[in-house]
Amino acid sequence: MTLSPETVRLLIIGCMFSMTVLAVFYLRRRELSPMAFVAWGLLALILPVIGPFLVIWLQPGEKRTT
Repeated sequence: MTLSPETVRLLIIGCMFSMTVLAVFYLRRRELSPMAFVAWGLLALILPVIGPFLVIWLQPGEKRTT
């Protein structure tokens, strides 16, 4: 099965978007100041391929107890 370049680009963009959403949902579970949340969120957006992995791997802030 051959995929066109446009299809492959759409799949890559979809994966990058999904990873960013995953990182943002992960950050919502952490106890961070608003500035730290923005900074970590921007890292996930600016580095779309590795940023979400860094956000989850480095585990910023404390885990929420609620």
